[in-house]
Formats: sequence, structure tokens, C-alpha cells
Amino acid sequence: MTTRSAKIEITELHWMMDMLQSIDVGLIVLDGDYHVQVWNSFMANHSGVPAKDIIGKKLFEIFADISEEWFKRKAESVVLLNCRSFTTWEQRPYLIKFKNYRPITGPAEFMYQNVTFIPLTSVDGTVNHIGIIIYDVTDSAINGGELEKANSTLQELSRTDHLTKLHNRGYWEARLQEEFLRSKRTGQPCSLILFDIDYFKNVNDAYGHQAGDEVIRLTADQVRKKVRATDIPGRYGGEEFGIILIDTSADSARYLAERLRKAIETMSIEYEGCEICCTISLGVAELSDRIEDYRDWLACADQALYRAKKSGRNRVVAHEDAD
Repeated sequence: MTTRSAKIEITELHWMMDMLQSIDVGLIVLDGDYHVQVWNSFMANHSGVPAKDIIGKKLFEIFADISEEWFKRKAESVVLLNCRSFTTWEQRPYLIKFKNYRPITGPAEFMYQNVTFIPLTSVDGTVNHIGIIIYDVTDSAINGGELEKANSTLQELSRTDHLTKLHNRGYWEARLQEEFLRSKRTGQPCSLILFDIDYFKNVNDAYGHQAGDEVIRLTADQVRKKVRATDIPGRYGGEEFGIILIDTSADSARYLAERLRKAIETMSIEYEGCEICCTISLGVAELSDRIEDYRDWLACADQALYRAKKSGRNRVVAHEDAD
């Protein structure tokens, strides 16, 4: 090799090392026993551990929070198959926890990372070292998370009644259809309650529509307090509400309906210096073999509600009572 050729190779090696130190990704090289051989400036700057303090030491000795079992399983597959392997921030938020340093992604507590494991082949064709490249993907992770959160919020708004914060009619009726099919398939009991506020028009006429809205809102609050976590309450329309009670017989549904009726009857609503009292009438219908679709089920509960109102209001009537 001529002196000129040697100088060119040394220069090229210097350029290469300079580039590896200055690139905006993390670069680690490990030997077969997981001792660190290369630790570039990105790693030193973000970890706070300079190269001189980690080169020649096992990665796990310095960063004990790395899952050694997971890491070795990943590395061994790379060596055995002699092919690259990847892990994304969705699978594992980071390999080594670094603080987030970008002002634009301030809400992030730490740097989200995508990681690539690369087999490094020796001149004899064997894989004795593994290269690890760490990419900062905090911006993408935060934007993706914010988008997912926004979509979740929009989905929730699309199925929620604005005034009562219960399910709106469209979503509630879709759930009713689902529970109808589920109960028919499993044979488990399921009951439906429909109720409305007695003489609600009188409340609007006497106190105004804003007072009527307050009555509806507080009635919905009582519903939330009385139903179980598995029950599905919704605003069916105007002053009318529906509750789907999963795995519930007519007798148990009637018990819940009676508790709700008493709670509303004893509720006192203060609005602009006026005290407003109200009652509700409730119809209960348990799903039976004679009910052919969810609309029939609704009709049965509605018929029971009609009988409750016709027989004096402020009471619970089950569709089964007429059988």
C-alpha cells in the first residue's frame, strides 16, 4: 500500500467516525457478551453517560432498567437468523429511557424510540457483534397519541346526549339491538326499562324550558347513581329515558325501577328560587321467546309505560303483568 493510499484510507476512516458521532440517531455496537464497543455522541448526550464510562462494560450493568431477558431474546434471534429486527414505540416506548428535549413535544415525559437491531458480520462470515440504532420518534408518537385521543373524544361525543351525558338515542338503540341478539344467542335474561317524566309539559309551561332542561339533567344524574356498571342507560327522546339491564330478570328490573321512581319522587330541584318536584312512570319488559326483534321489545316496554301512565302515573308496571 502506498503512503498516499494509506493517507486516503485514514482520512476516510476519520470521516466515517466523525459522521457516526454527529448523526442524530443513537448508535451502539455490542460484542457477543453484550459489552459496549461503540457508543456515539447521541447516546452520550442523551444518556448522560460518556463513552469512556461505558465502553467495555455490559450494557445491563449501566442501564439496569433494560429488560435483560427481552433484550437477549431479541439479540439472539438477530445473531441466529443473521437478519435485522425492529421494535417500535407502540410495542415498547423506549430501549433506554431518555428525557424528552424537544420544546415542540413538551408534553412528552421521555423520548419515544424506534429501535433497529443489526447483525454485524465479521470477515469470516460469522456474526460476533450487534449494531443497535435508536431513532427519536417523539414527534410522531405524540402526534399519533393526540390524534387517537381526539378521535376517541369525537367518538364519545357522537354517541353522547349533550344535556344528560347519557347515551343518545342512536347509540343506545344500537346497543339495544346488540343486547337483543346476544341474549337470544346465550339464553341469558335481559330486561328493558322505559320511563318518562310525568306532566313534563307543565314544568316547561310554568317555569320555562331552561328549568325543564335542569329537571331532565338531574333526572339523568339519578339514573347514573342507581344503575350498575353493566347497565346501559340512554336518553330516548325529550323527557323519555331507556335502560338496558343485562343478565336481569323482570323482577330484578322492577326492583331497580322502583328504587329509581322513589329517588325521583323525593328529589327537590331548586331553580331560580323555585322548588320543582316531579315524578316518573316506568315500564318494564323482559326479553322473551315471543319477542321477535328489538323493536318488539321496545314496543312491549312502551306498552307497559303507557299502562303506568294511564293507571295514575308515578308507578312501575311490567309488561309481564298483563300476561
